[in-house]
Amino acid sequence: MRNQEPERLRTERDGIGEIDLPADAYYGIHTSRAVRNFPFSGYRLHPAFIRAFAQVKQACAKTNALLGHLSGERGQAIMDACAEIAGGAFHDQIVVDPFQGGAGTSTNMNFNEVIAARAAERLGGDRGDRELVNPLRHVNMHQSTNDVFPTALRVAATDLLMELERAVASLQESLQRKETEFRDVVKVGRTELTDAVPMTLGMSFGAFAEAVSRDRWRIFKCRERIKRVNLGGTAIGTGLGAPRDYVLAVAGNLAAITGLPVSRAENLLDATQNADVFVEVSGMLKACAANLLKIGSDLRLLSSGPAAGLGEITLPPIQAGSSIMAGKVNPVMPEAVTQAALRVMGNDQTIALAAGLGQLELNHLLPLITHSLLESMTLLTASCLGLADNCVRGIEARPDRCRAHVEQSAALATVLVPVLGYDAVEKLVADARRNGTPIPAHMVEAGVAPADTVERLFSPRQLCKLGFTPGEYEEVNTP
Repeated sequence: MRNQEPERLRTERDGIGEIDLPADAYYGIHTSRAVRNFPFSGYRLHPAFIRAFAQVKQACAKTNALLGHLSGERGQAIMDACAEIAGGAFHDQIVVDPFQGGAGTSTNMNFNEVIAARAAERLGGDRGDRELVNPLRHVNMHQSTNDVFPTALRVAATDLLMELERAVASLQESLQRKETEFRDVVKVGRTELTDAVPMTLGMSFGAFAEAVSRDRWRIFKCRERIKRVNLGGTAIGTGLGAPRDYVLAVAGNLAAITGLPVSRAENLLDATQNADVFVEVSGMLKACAANLLKIGSDLRLLSSGPAAGLGEITLPPIQAGSSIMAGKVNPVMPEAVTQAALRVMGNDQTIALAAGLGQLELNHLLPLITHSLLESMTLLTASCLGLADNCVRGIEARPDRCRAHVEQSAALATVLVPVLGYDAVEKLVADARRNGTPIPAHMVEAGVAPADTVERLFSPRQLCKLGFTPGEYEEVNTP
């Protein structure tokens, strides 16, 4: 067996002591301590958050460089290092756990150290050369975790909301196409899982589409809630430790770098300590999750069986359903979406509690809010796209099955209540059941209405109308 070469190490020191680090690591001693202190979840920071955090750091460096607070060469190296991270490089060096104490200080220090090391490299120095580029003195200049962390969350959330809006639009469009495709398929409408009145399958999908369209609007409005950032407010929103010209300029530079309509909050103290806007956004995400939960449940019911259940639609068979029951196909996409929706609902409760537990001038639980909110957006985006692409677009109706349910159900008879009255229709249904005859056929046999009138009364066009006019029942007689 070959002898492995010992790992090359470098030693870094801080006010607590010293730690040996891998020589090729871009992160430093502060990050290493955080990794040791918070090995809680094994999760990584969300990629959108890493990108956003790097953009925030880039905006800060750009502002300091333009105002002469950072030397041109060093400032440019820091900006270039930030741009590399924002573009996808060095994400493996952002290693702190999302669940951490310190209101996100560990995350901020992880970025400060990686950016400083990469900037030092770009200037021809070594990683860890803190004289050339210092994580705190240069990279974190005029900043606090308490303004860069929540600003990065708002930038990341805005990006993910735009992705979610596109995914919701895709689901809405797929449902609308099915609304048109199934407009002539008559089926039984059900309340409390029992037969109610006739309708069309297209109407069912039209109702799904309307609910999703409201989600689309709500998600669009969410972006308005989070575009005000507290960048420049430093520790608690007073801007202490930062020059006034920096405070006034940095949010504008962030908008230019991200291409997003972010701007400085009017009250930086409010934006630093209060997290209610994230609760509001999460509530809108929960509404979307609730709609996905309802749609997923309905699709499972409508496709159930198919022989021994409702079986009125067929979901696309995207994978085998059992390791032992050959030929079985399960509604796996609605099931996956249901689980994602439930997770989003749980995250919403977590976010509300975390926001309410913030104390005085800072919410120390912002890392938890960040992880939960961004996870919810990602889950909903994937759920909407998965449901649209791998389920709804491939759904097929079973018109014969739908029609058989209609003819066997007393639901059709409800159409006659306005002209015959409840008691007469109840008797008509009882007679049809006793004779084992479908309602339409029994109406013709009992002389209630001629065949062409019965066909018209139960046609898709008639069922889709809003209400009735008295003339429609002229040929209907009391049995």
